[in-house]
Amino acid sequence: MVIDGIVIGIIVGLIRAGFKNGLVALSNIRIKGGIIFPLLLLLQFFMFYFQDQVQFFNQISGYFFMVVYIVGLYVLWLNRNEPGFWYIFIGVGLNFLVMVLNGGRMPVSLEAAKVLDPIYTQMLKDGVTVTKHIMLDDSTHLSFLGDIIPISSPYPRTQVISIGDIVMNIGIFIYLQKIMLVEKLRTSSVDA
Repeated sequence: MVIDGIVIGIIVGLIRAGFKNGLVALSNIRIKGGIIFPLLLLLQFFMFYFQDQVQFFNQISGYFFMVVYIVGLYVLWLNRNEPGFWYIFIGVGLNFLVMVLNGGRMPVSLEAAKVLDPIYTQMLKDGVTVTKHIMLDDSTHLSFLGDIIPISSPYPRTQVISIGDIVMNIGIFIYLQKIMLVEKLRTSSVDA
């Protein structure tokens, strides 16, 4: 879901700020610890790939994802004065909270997952951990913070998201709009 917020924020920012100003603003993004996010993403892909193939990775994957979230929250905290970062921090924090209370896994509503591929839904029913997701059931803690919101057509990507995902994407959108429009205002004042 993070990708969606970034893409939508960039598209709207390019429209509002102008293509050139938007690209200049994007090229000037500097956040503290910014290189950590791509590294965390690569590590998660590594874990997604190997957790089904190597029993050891399957056993530690819940703990691994918690460490990834803690490091990510730390980087967000370092950048808390940036516009929108409090929203991102809160959204990630909500996702972290529900995951930590459910063994390092994000609970997914079976009802909401009906919009997804039936194979995915069957894997949840069978108790298979799908990447970092498990089926939401009666034993789930804070189930309202899990992936319970189905998104499908006309939205271009069918998915199930959480309240934390929504809050996080609002923050990403605010951040991108602020930095891209500041560049537009800066160039407008120089031209005047």
